[in-house]
Amino acid sequence: MKREDYISWDDYFLGIALLAARRSKDPGTQVGACIVSPQNKIVSIGYNGMPFGCSDDVFPWNREGETLETKYPYVCHAELNAILNASGRDLQGCRIYVPLFPCNECAKAIIQSGIKKVMYLSDKYSETEIVIASKRMLSAAGVELVQLQPEVEEIVLSFRVEDV
Repeated sequence: MKREDYISWDDYFLGIALLAARRSKDPGTQVGACIVSPQNKIVSIGYNGMPFGCSDDVFPWNREGETLETKYPYVCHAELNAILNASGRDLQGCRIYVPLFPCNECAKAIIQSGIKKVMYLSDKYSETEIVIASKRMLSAAGVELVQLQPEVEEIVLSFRVEDV
């Protein structure tokens, strides 16, 4: 008889995105993204961080101040990183799992890449112009938007050998 307490595909892929977010060096916001094919195969993963060659010890992580002294002109968002990390693989018809609804710049990349579904957990910036613009573009392009309602509240990972 098979186990009955396994997690759903949506919880699994959202969990991968949340785990990827743990790689981010951003002290304020950690976001991950997981791109999945229609066959439920992971195509790519990304998280928010500095571009290759731009040291996260040199470039700023500030949220406020003069524009060039903040993280905003430099950080690559998780969604764009996941799309770029796909290294040219076909993303047509894929879906992307993210903990936070994508910004307008990431929405453009999602649309252009052929991703057809955005699966997101939080929409806490829904009233901002950036997210309003994002939703307008995604909807106009026929990208389905699904706010996830996880079946589990928490998953604990253990790295203890005796638990394997």
